[in-house]
Amino acid sequence: MYYFELFVKKTLRYLLKPLSFIPAFLMMYVIYKFSSQNSAESSALSMEVSRILVLAYNKIFQKGFDNTVLNVLIEQIHPYVRKGAHVTEYLLLAMSVALPLYVYRLRGFWLTLFAGVFCVAFAALDELHQSNVVGRVCDYHDILIDSIGILIGIIAIRIICYIGRKTLFSWLVLDS
Repeated sequence: MYYFELFVKKTLRYLLKPLSFIPAFLMMYVIYKFSSQNSAESSALSMEVSRILVLAYNKIFQKGFDNTVLNVLIEQIHPYVRKGAHVTEYLLLAMSVALPLYVYRLRGFWLTLFAGVFCVAFAALDELHQSNVVGRVCDYHDILIDSIGILIGIIAIRIICYIGRKTLFSWLVLDS
């Protein structure tokens, strides 16, 4: 029974570890596609998200706002939705980069450093890429905003993985 259990543990480790990088590649692709949108497409998308959020707020809290007030609210939250999208997409990127590194036993300070530098470098390259898209500019403030999401994502993965390693996945630890 011991050898069968060891076989299962090693098989799971060697099959699943390389696949853990797929979410990071997918997230980089998603960010690249969003950055490839021209200014009109990008603004329209974030404006639509702002509209959905305001309409949901109006409906959930039964505010009964008329169209004029709704349009003003949409315009007011639009910049925050755009910056919130930066934080969210880079939080997800950082999590999807930090997880496989943690799986490959990069932990603590080195995980934070390596994943952080990688994600911030990707954010900087993404801003340079945006400067080549019609109507878009390279905004270094966006890199700082992206860094907030990156830091939160890495810290979240460190906490989640530590707890998971000590509880849910403790059975995967090899005795040797």
